[in-house]
Amino acid sequence: MKKICYLLLIAFISTACDDGSEPYVKPEDNRPPTEAVNSPARAKEIFDLINQYYKAGDLYKENYPMQSGDATYSFLWPYDAVVSGASQLHQLGYDVRYNEIVSGFEKYYRQTAHGNNIGGYGSSTNGSTGGGTRFYDDNSIIGVNLIEAYHITQDVTYIERAARIVPFLESGIDDQLGGALWWNEDYRYNPTLADANKPTCSNGYAALFLLMYYEVCPAAEKPRVLKLATDLYSWLRTNLYDPATKCYWNDKNANGTINTRLWTYNAAVMVQNGIRLAEATGNSQYLEEAKITAQGAYDYFVKTRNGILSYTETDPWFNTKLLRAYIDLAAHDDRAKTYINTYYNFINNGYKKARTDIGFFYEDWTGGSPGRYYSLLMQGAVVESYGALALYSGETRN
Repeated sequence: MKKICYLLLIAFISTACDDGSEPYVKPEDNRPPTEAVNSPARAKEIFDLINQYYKAGDLYKENYPMQSGDATYSFLWPYDAVVSGASQLHQLGYDVRYNEIVSGFEKYYRQTAHGNNIGGYGSSTNGSTGGGTRFYDDNSIIGVNLIEAYHITQDVTYIERAARIVPFLESGIDDQLGGALWWNEDYRYNPTLADANKPTCSNGYAALFLLMYYEVCPAAEKPRVLKLATDLYSWLRTNLYDPATKCYWNDKNANGTINTRLWTYNAAVMVQNGIRLAEATGNSQYLEEAKITAQGAYDYFVKTRNGILSYTETDPWFNTKLLRAYIDLAAHDDRAKTYINTYYNFINNGYKKARTDIGFFYEDWTGGSPGRYYSLLMQGAVVESYGALALYSGETRN
């Protein structure tokens, strides 16, 4: 994603999922939810705290309390987390000014960069127009939210905005490393940079967005959009699939080396892509691949930490995306219920044992360390998680 992701990588590398963890608990040993809670109310509680402490005009701050070097407004990535949470709350029946929040994306839009005239969403904003580097994964995740907004509101404006993202993604693909998207435009236009790479996040989320856009785009666009999504998926299977864990490595550098770090959200997006490709093509092999990665991710990432069966103790936004994938999979694989129940118990542990005096969640939901509790991204993940769990279980605000 954006430049702050480098800081995340540094922070995460010292807390890998298997460092200092307690003995692994097999998935079949997992217990059902230990308690029933009001998930909609908990999602709204954290959302209200976000609006009380992070609001900056029509947008939001990056951190509360503010941290050294913070700009006036958050990066695009945390803002997207707010939109995702608002989407869940809106569907649950809460008035959260959903349309206004989604429209806030446009304040990150910029029409040009690197001398081109291809519009895309920048990683930062001055409050009216976008700036910073344009990341291909950021733009794809915005596209996912725009298509979701269309399904919720039936406002075709969101399809029109999503359509602008397709040529931007196409512009990020070249023949180096056999095709696929770079992480961002800086690398696309200067692949000699030391960290230039083609990652799972950019290509996986581009495929997911394209498969969602495929469902609503004009008939004339469908063959091109589906082929693009399928090509990206195939590149990832060939280049970044880890047969040992059944998950996906982080990226392939321009020099051909593989960064073998595994993240929950990279597995998540490929589960979602497998489901959607099976639906779009009728090829059940894609769904089987999704099921295999879903189980692989559970086996690899879920361990007993600090006395609770948990997903990773760092960056809950990544884990939230795995939850969303498991919810998508539940209609196709009964094992997904176990994965979701584990998550439900995990977040409820966080609600009871891993919060600040104000009420914000720690980064580590086991309660072991507050971590970067001050980050908007961390709190947005809580709202989306509780909202998604509520919708999955058929709850509403009442």
